[in-house]
Amino acid sequence: MTPLADALFDALARRPAGVAITGPDGAITCGEIIAAADLGARTLLSEGLRPFAPVPVEVDNRPTDIIDMLSVYRAGGVAVPIHRATPEVRRREMLDRLRPSPTLDGASTVVFTSGSTGSPKGVVLRGDRQAGKLAAIGEETKWPQGRRTLLALQLTFSFGQWVTWLTLLRDGTVVFPERLTRDAVVQRLSAGGIDCLPAVPTLLRGLLDNGPVFGGTVMAGGESLPAGLGARLRQAWPEARLGDIYGLTETGTSDFFVDPDVYDVAAGSLGRPATGIDVRIGDDGELRIRSPWAMAGYLDDPGRTAEAFDSDGFFRTGDLVSYRADGRPVLVGRASDMINKGGLKVAPREVEDVLAAHPAVAAVLVTGIPDPETGEAVAAAVVAQAGMEIDPDVLRGWVVERTEKYKAPSKILVVPALPVGRTGKADRGMLRALFRKSRRAR
Repeated sequence: MTPLADALFDALARRPAGVAITGPDGAITCGEIIAAADLGARTLLSEGLRPFAPVPVEVDNRPTDIIDMLSVYRAGGVAVPIHRATPEVRRREMLDRLRPSPTLDGASTVVFTSGSTGSPKGVVLRGDRQAGKLAAIGEETKWPQGRRTLLALQLTFSFGQWVTWLTLLRDGTVVFPERLTRDAVVQRLSAGGIDCLPAVPTLLRGLLDNGPVFGGTVMAGGESLPAGLGARLRQAWPEARLGDIYGLTETGTSDFFVDPDVYDVAAGSLGRPATGIDVRIGDDGELRIRSPWAMAGYLDDPGRTAEAFDSDGFFRTGDLVSYRADGRPVLVGRASDMINKGGLKVAPREVEDVLAAHPAVAAVLVTGIPDPETGEAVAAAVVAQAGMEIDPDVLRGWVVERTEKYKAPSKILVVPALPVGRTGKADRGMLRALFRKSRRAR
């Protein structure tokens, strides 16, 4: 087994009668998980599984998904979580890459990217680096023993994986909602007994409008937490400890932290870099990160792996940042998301920040769409605050008053909720598809 597997099974063995997982069908003890994982590992080995061979694991946030992944770890294989609802064409792309490779030596997990802008990339994570990073995150966040964590994240998502493993390593309990939907999460939070809520901001926004007051630790991650949404959370949940985390699967996740103790002053920034990583800003404003816990590479893709790192071993994140007056870095957007409007460059994040400050706007997502005159046009989808109406012309005027006129969206679509991908994050690719289909944009 890898160091990650050793650490997880050692933690489970410390408390065989302790509850490790609880969900709609009841509780599962640590001892029961070990027994089930041992049985699963024996089955895999009897079928000829060789060390560090990749094993697809079907997941959709059931408690048994954790057991299935642990079975692969126990057998010495590499777990490759794939969502059960993945379209067949995309599933085949993933499965076709699952063959023996030197990149998999020492690996424990392969996490496929969403592939919203192309074919998915298989990020190969080594077991020793995953174990080391989990220990580091535990220290960075001062993760307590015995925490009950509500898993409102996909297990195909590295964020969902690390909060699951860290909860088990620290003798806690992973709590599953009945389904991974806003209403099911609201229902489980309302039942009480939750200490920690890790979630993407899109879900947090939905919980604010529909959920109960939560007083535990809130860990935002996976996408940017707008300062305005953070302020609403702080006001609605005054007893909660709100933190924000930035990181990439390729770098081992959790590269920057906005700690709860300083959230009010650091809100809207990336916060502080995690201990042990090096940060560099390229001449083009791209954030680059060098981490001892970085991926081993992209599965079966040495070319893309080489392109992902610069000559000094810094990973090219593709995220553009700037520094604000207090010295904290601020995410401007992704280089690949930049809108080229007749030669004028527009960062979607900048327009989103302006629109989000309007009192009638609860949520916003901006993207570029084809335009016959300028090549690309700025387009926005907005969600109205409860009980309020949005006039697109008024919103355009709001933007023009606060930034350059060319950055104002030429198309604004008022929607009940932002389009999201399978990980629950707002998805610009889906937004572009929405504009292609819609005739309601003004």
